[in-house]
Amino acid sequence: MATPRDIRRLALLALYQLDALKGEDLSSIRASLDDLHSLEEEGLSFADADKAFTEADKDKAVKIAHAAWTNRAAADAAFAELAPEWPAHRMPAVDRAVLRLAHHEMHAGSQPKVVVNEAVELAKQFSTADSPGFINALLDKVLKKVLAAQPAAGAGDQ
Repeated sequence: MATPRDIRRLALLALYQLDALKGEDLSSIRASLDDLHSLEEEGLSFADADKAFTEADKDKAVKIAHAAWTNRAAADAAFAELAPEWPAHRMPAVDRAVLRLAHHEMHAGSQPKVVVNEAVELAKQFSTADSPGFINALLDKVLKKVLAAQPAAGAGDQ
């Protein structure tokens, strides 16, 4: 079974392709995840390179990517509000995919601080030298909103 980090990397790859193909041809995007060695030749490294992903791992990655793609308008609107000088169409495609994936995960119940850290790591691996700082700053603003919207721990215990 793949690590959450590996599944997130596959989801990023699938989301990037969804963006490039304007949401079309999900089956060919899913099929592109079948050749791990080709993915590694493209620079995608995984925790255990000798272990193949299960079909369930790849399906989970595509499901996450598709959900992030489906919710991209909400993510893009949030980013436009927080960084109006950098609307989604001006961002590098990889940054846009990392941000949309992180936004989705933060709102889908993943641990928000972990999501931010993972997004910065993805940016370090796959984007420009300036991208990790930009992604960290923008997601930090999203993180504050997400944490502010969560009910206070123990508030209902009194």
